[in-house]
Formats: sequence, structure tokens, C-alpha cells
Amino acid sequence: MTSTSEKTALKSVSAIFKDEKKMQEVVERLIDRGVPKDNISIIGRDFHAETRISGFVTKQDVILDGLATGAIFGSLFGSLLALLTGVGVLFIPFLGTVVAAGPLGAALLGAAGGALYGSLGAGIGAALMAMGMPEDKATIYETRLKAGEFLLVAEVPQEQADEVVSLLESAGAEEVAITDMKIPRQPKGELADNEQISPEIRANLSDDAQKTFVDTYNRSFREANGKDNALTKAWDRVKQVFDRDEKGTYSRSKVRS
Repeated sequence: MTSTSEKTALKSVSAIFKDEKKMQEVVERLIDRGVPKDNISIIGRDFHAETRISGFVTKQDVILDGLATGAIFGSLFGSLLALLTGVGVLFIPFLGTVVAAGPLGAALLGAAGGALYGSLGAGIGAALMAMGMPEDKATIYETRLKAGEFLLVAEVPQEQADEVVSLLESAGAEEVAITDMKIPRQPKGELADNEQISPEIRANLSDDAQKTFVDTYNRSFREANGKDNALTKAWDRVKQVFDRDEKGTYSRSKVRS
């Protein structure tokens, strides 16, 4: 299916679900109605992840270490995760450990987050507002997530938004809203140059490390035909070749080539 986002501007339809099964049913119905799975995001607390993730996971921990160690991956939603993309686990201040899937998960994990991390340090509500979510809704969603409920966001063409609202409400969703929230995305293909590396990632790499990252990413992307493994391979290679300096930037070459 051709990505709708390439043809028209999208609206974000967001809602809270108390019941995980109902949320899964809604995700399946959205996909059946032609909403690409790449346009559907879910997020919820993982009350069983504390033993696997200790302390506050900073942007460097998540971006620089999480992808390589595999610590960001979780299974809170069981079979539901098989329907979506970009699954990850992270610790968010004032909220705790969460599992996020879809483009929202990828953005929060830093693959395309850019300036999101400055807001994420203040909590998930601030991160949602940084993407364009109105403050009143972002605050409500943060409160409901803290209570153990689930947030679903579907990005759809404006003409389909009311239909999706009706679908969500008929399934028992609460706090349903149509907003202009835009979830940032990483380029779908290979990286053309260093400028296409997410700003938050690029800031932690020297010029030489950026070149290593791009070269490894593109080669791995071609071999694996996918960006998730390419990100892991790129970070693995950067860590093999460079050490961090006193500022935490990967700049000190380990090997001479």
C-alpha cells in the first residue's frame, strides 16, 4: 500500500484505553480499514520491567547503548506488538518504565527524536506537546498513563479522522481528540549524508564517527533491507572504532586505518 503520509497532510487521532484487549481489537480494525500500521502508535506502562532497567535512562543511555544491548525491547502488549513497528522500552521521568510501539515509540527512543529529548526529561506530557499535542490533552494523557492505562495515536488523512473517532468511541475509548501532532520520522531509506542523522545522535559523534555511522548504516540497510538492524550495526561499529571523550562524544579513535 502506498503511504498515505506521502500524499496528504495527516491528522493525529488520539485516545485512551483502559482495556488492552479492546485496544488490540481497535488496532486490528484500523488496519482493516486501510490505516497503515506504520501510522499507528501505542504506549503504556510496563510494571514488570523494573528488574531489567535500573535507574533513569538518559538520552545517551537509550540512543547510544539501548539499541546495541537490546535492553529497549519489551513485550508488554504481547501479540499486539506483532502488528506494529518500532517497539521499545524506556524509562520516562514521572511515569516510569513504558513500552511504546509504532512511530511514537521510535521517536521517543531517539531514532528520529531530534529535540524531543529536551522535553522528554520533563515527562511524556512535555514530549507530546513538543510534537504539537495541545497542553490540556497532553496533561490528561500523562495522568492516565500513570494510572496504568494506554494511549493510542493513529495518523490519518483529515477526511478519515471523524470516521476513526467514531470507531474509537464505539470501542470504549476515552479522551478522544483530533490534533495536529506530528510524530518525527527517520528517513525511510539510506542516509544521504551526515545531516540526515538525528540531531540528538549527531551531537554525540565527531565528524569521523558520523562518517563511520553513515557508511555502516547504509551498508547494513542494503544487506538487511531495514533500518532497525542498520541502527544497531551502525552503533556497534562506532563503539568498535571510537571511545568517548570527556564530553561523552565518540571521537577518540581506537584503531588506525
